[in-house]
Amino acid sequence: MRTLPAFALALITMLSACSKQPETVAPPPASSLATMRIAAPSLDGERRWDGVVDSVQRAELTAQTQGRVAAVLVDVDDPVAAGQVLLRLDAIEQTANLRAAQAQLRAAQASLHEAEANYRRFQALGDKQYVSKAQLDQVRAARDAATAVRDAADENARQTAQVAGYATVRSPYAGVIAARKVEPGESVMAGQALLTVLAPGELRVDVLVPEADAELIRRAGKASVVTDTGRRIAVSRVVVAPAADSATHTTLVRLSLADKSLRPGTPIAAVFPIAGKPQLWLPASALVQRGEVNAFYVLIDGQPQLRQVRLGERRGDRVEVITGLASGDLLVLDPVAAAQALVAQRRQEGSRD
Repeated sequence: MRTLPAFALALITMLSACSKQPETVAPPPASSLATMRIAAPSLDGERRWDGVVDSVQRAELTAQTQGRVAAVLVDVDDPVAAGQVLLRLDAIEQTANLRAAQAQLRAAQASLHEAEANYRRFQALGDKQYVSKAQLDQVRAARDAATAVRDAADENARQTAQVAGYATVRSPYAGVIAARKVEPGESVMAGQALLTVLAPGELRVDVLVPEADAELIRRAGKASVVTDTGRRIAVSRVVVAPAADSATHTTLVRLSLADKSLRPGTPIAAVFPIAGKPQLWLPASALVQRGEVNAFYVLIDGQPQLRQVRLGERRGDRVEVITGLASGDLLVLDPVAAAQALVAQRRQEGSRD
């Protein structure tokens, strides 16, 4: 009996080894996935809306007349006193009009002085019956007309002086400069914003709430605010506007803050102790996001299926689910493992076909 050479035996061994199919690793069964049973949505005892801290005394100073900015005497964050001069306009035209009005007033006063003197003379002559009653009435009418001219000139001078006074912008109260919107040399028109002054002592938060929730907030009569760091601050007063906006169907709610440590412009959440809608909160780690689509894996008949949902707000490691899931659904906590189990299941089904 002839024996095969050694190299032939090695070749046969290699061919036989290559002809064997590789062993496939069985995917983990779907039943081994970590899940949680979704409970009935809880009724949250608080409702919150976003707002911004603002100063109760906040003045947007605008130009009351046109002119060129001659000087800006303050800058942002400068403290100012009530009545302090903040800005001056080079209002040459207004100054000229004031001088003309004052000249007209002096002329009217001189005419009135002459008319009164003339009337007194005619009145003395009339007492002695040296002049007729008609002449006395004519002089009295001239005196009254001169009085009317003087009054009109005086009113015109007052109005012109007020317009000229608009060239000097003063602080309406003690506070701090929050914004500076013009520079020296700029030409401004009436109504253009110049400076913003606020008194940081008294603070408030204005929020717009749905019309349906306004009455609940009015009945509760109390609220609090929460900063972005999680600090909760008491509210001293809650004021609900008596009417809703017909366009947006929202109602203004104004909160007065007792804590003075906040700065105007700080974003803040207004929290009201009213029962809100039923809210379903699920772990954000179980969420699957593909583009603009949000979904969760649930087990149905022991197999993972992807369920699209509509989300609400996020709070830390939880996310609010508005629609798409219901109580009793079996939520898969590890979406990666669920996707692997689903792919393996489809491969098995394909190999059997």
